[in-house]
Amino acid sequence: MAPQAKAAGSTRGAAASGVRAPVLGKTSKADLPEAVFGEEFHESLVHETARADLAARRRGTASALGRGEISMTTAKAWRQKGTGRARVGALSVPHRRGGGAAFGPTPRAYTMKVNRKARRRALRAALSVHAARGSVAVLEGASFDQPATKQAAQALQKWGARSPTLVVLDADEVTALKSFRNIPRVTVTLATAVGVADIIGHASLVVSKQALEVLAARATDGKRGRAEEAGKAGAASPDESERSEDSEE
Repeated sequence: MAPQAKAAGSTRGAAASGVRAPVLGKTSKADLPEAVFGEEFHESLVHETARADLAARRRGTASALGRGEISMTTAKAWRQKGTGRARVGALSVPHRRGGGAAFGPTPRAYTMKVNRKARRRALRAALSVHAARGSVAVLEGASFDQPATKQAAQALQKWGARSPTLVVLDADEVTALKSFRNIPRVTVTLATAVGVADIIGHASLVVSKQALEVLAARATDGKRGRAEEAGKAGAASPDESERSEDSEE
């Protein structure tokens, strides 16, 4: 978590100057939504959400039989007195061979509750870390007419992607998914299923343009984006710029 926290210091500068990312396989760059990739890093919030993501993936099916669940006789091993041996009770005790487990695991759910706004903010913070350190690229899924693993590997190599790499695609981009899924140390996932733990757990991030829209919808509630656009429009008006110059003088 520490490397991400150090890199997040430059997120403010990226948000102020506009967030851009290279297009994979091309020399051009694409604009990233500032409402999503311009968030400051929140270590505690990202840590909490990442723990919740990893805990939710646990199946929780581990189970062990206790004393009352094993199939064993309930009779005494031998009589209480007269044998010269120590007295003994049931054979289902944990310290005997074939006995039940003491405090063994039982099926349970490991899910943890994270507030909706907190989860969105953590997602924006994780994405902003990649934008701040220049480890995010945009992919045009339509450029893959048919599965081409060699083309995908060359595009990643030309960009200089660091391993491990996460490729986020839309559900309709099947050919692109087949092109990236066989590359070593490259993980392909859908935009609807990617979590904060996946994003911060990879050194490089590749997002298709269709998946970028899905991520933007997941990371914002809609009102945030409209409010920032309205703020930008107001700041760009000549009246407001003249007022700001007057105030500076």
